Amino acid sequence: MRKRIIIIEDNSSIREGFSAVLDTVESYEVVNLYDNCEDALSNIDKDNPDIVLMDIELPGMDGIAGTVRMKKQIPNCIVLIITVLEDSEKVFRSLCAGAGGYIVKNSNLSEIVQNIDEALAGGAPMSLSIAKMVVQSFRQQQDSPLTERETEVLQSIAQGKSYSKIALDLFVSKETIRTHIKNIYRKLEVSSKADAIKIANSNKWVIGRPL
Repeated sequence: MRKRIIIIEDNSSIREGFSAVLDTVESYEVVNLYDNCEDALSNIDKDNPDIVLMDIELPGMDGIAGTVRMKKQIPNCIVLIITVLEDSEKVFRSLCAGAGGYIVKNSNLSEIVQNIDEALAGGAPMSLSIAKMVVQSFRQQQDSPLTERETEVLQSIAQGKSYSKIALDLFVSKETIRTHIKNIYRKLEVSSKADAIKIANSNKWVIGRPL
């Protein structure tokens, strides 16, 4: 059975290029192309993809938030990030959000097929540098007093996001975000976002910058 693929990429040349390449592979079927996550999510049940090729920088909902939503709606689908940079922080964050690996945009046909086949076989296509970041992060987070959701909230704050944007990304209310912040302050024994981020950064529980 051919594996169903959708491509979410706002650059039409890249989107069409990937589609043309994948259409040459007998075991793949490109069922739809999108330039934003919102349209893709509204059609996800109909498309029923096995593989989602997801850009990170998209209009509206970005690819990281889109990956979270996609995995919630179709847990068994594999999201692969398509990116220009092989070792960017955003690629790392997308993997933490549930992506199964990534493909570099200028990859040739054999590399693209190899990466998709690896993901379908249960692997996680990524460079050694990204793999090291993931392993290091999991090791470091084991020592963190914060829950996974509290870490997500603090990571988002370290990236400069507002409470409203964090609530939107995590599909919760702003009041819930405030509760998480209070719990973070209590656990880290601080009274400000800047101090919380400073402690989390020094322990490498989040990747970001002090406020």
